[in-house]
Amino acid sequence: MKRLKSIRDYIDILHNLGDVCYIDHEVDPFLEMAAFARRGYDQAVQAPAPLFTNIKGSKPGMRALGAPGALSSIPNCQAARVALSVGLPINSTWTEIVKSLVASRTKPKIKPKIVDTAPFKQNIFIGDDATLDIFPIGTLHEGDGGPYANTWGTIVVRSPDGNWTSWSIARVEKLDGKRMTGLFQKPQHIRMIWDMWVKIGKPMPFALCQGCEPGLPFVSAMPLEDWISESDYLGAHFGEPIEVVRCESVDLEVPASSEVVIEGYVSLVKDSLEGPFGEYQGYLATETQMQPTYHIQSISHRDNAIWPFVAEGRPVDEFHTCAGLGFSVEGLGLLQESGLPVSMAWTPFETAVSWMIITVSPDWREKLPDTTSLEFSEKIADIVWKSLFGHCMEVIYVLDDDIDPTNIKDVLWAIPTRCHPVNRQIVKEGSILPLLTCYSHAERENCRGSKVVHDGLLPEPDKGRTKTSSFDFAYPDEVRQKVMIKWKW
Repeated sequence: MKRLKSIRDYIDILHNLGDVCYIDHEVDPFLEMAAFARRGYDQAVQAPAPLFTNIKGSKPGMRALGAPGALSSIPNCQAARVALSVGLPINSTWTEIVKSLVASRTKPKIKPKIVDTAPFKQNIFIGDDATLDIFPIGTLHEGDGGPYANTWGTIVVRSPDGNWTSWSIARVEKLDGKRMTGLFQKPQHIRMIWDMWVKIGKPMPFALCQGCEPGLPFVSAMPLEDWISESDYLGAHFGEPIEVVRCESVDLEVPASSEVVIEGYVSLVKDSLEGPFGEYQGYLATETQMQPTYHIQSISHRDNAIWPFVAEGRPVDEFHTCAGLGFSVEGLGLLQESGLPVSMAWTPFETAVSWMIITVSPDWREKLPDTTSLEFSEKIADIVWKSLFGHCMEVIYVLDDDIDPTNIKDVLWAIPTRCHPVNRQIVKEGSILPLLTCYSHAERENCRGSKVVHDGLLPEPDKGRTKTSSFDFAYPDEVRQKVMIKWKW
């Protein structure tokens, strides 16, 4: 497993693969820069990742990278950017990526290694000299509340007792050169830790790290269990400690691979207006809310720093590849740890990561005697909905594993041909993410709504199951072999 230790190494590989393009003419960070990236997402085939080298109003030499973890433009390697980020070959399948990350959940955790210094210490600004105004921070959608300083960076916070360090991703809006605000939503870990600091009456130290090594954002977005540090999981995944360095103005350590590190304290109250922001469900939002304020104490950055960003919207962009992958990894891990005969869990990016497709092994009836398919489906759904990401899952489909859940063609055939329109489903009331646009205003305000699990499991082979009409199943071996000998396409 090859670990890429910097975003610069990652970009070099994308360059060699033809999966990055260079935008050298001047672009405006107000909408224009994001529009370039958004246009790439919206093509039938994802465009190369745009690297902007001439950004209006930014300090000379500053750069911005769009679509850093999106689908790839490399033919037949759709998952290449994600695979590279987590140390796998560019031709890895989504199933291989998920199962690799699931395996790392149970490996012995490896704590980070503190090093003396890091390249981002080339430029250090403290107090009045520390300002966000030198960076290429973009306004990403028409109607956003302002420029957004974080869509792909990692926020580092630590519990007051020092026993839990959290690395997470959450949107952060720039208010001015010295202040930011962002979402602190339950049950996110950043909110849990902020609540701990509020309880003892002290402002929470934070560090916002931009341009870290490419695997870090994907792990920062994973819904790991409480009190598990993402740094330790990532170390276990790569089999080596992640290098960190001490901050300048707060008692935290941050990834040494960072391009930019912003340090300071978070207010004890929700005292800044945040939003609106065009979110991952694919619609331009209008909602605002009061949220805590990030007060900046110091900023450090590499020469010619690279600032990654995500122009979130309609699938598929980084929110979907990142959160969807994390939901799938945690879902499969939890279901298998529970002892259920589940072979794969997948959150299709195209559904704005609101569905989960669960496939089960053919011998599930032997392993769960006296359990009906609907009861089995309910057991699966209950585990998913009780998880840290369960409030994001509106719909769950349980299918046999002759279906590849990562293949949307398979999924769109199986659902209408195996799931009854009104029967063999269970609807339950539960917690929901207020960003989910399918719910009413009242449901979103209360963070409560209905969810459904569909039992799409086929009958037993000798009790009503019919063969699939396809090349693999509708013809004898000798006929298929004859075809394959002559097949050229």
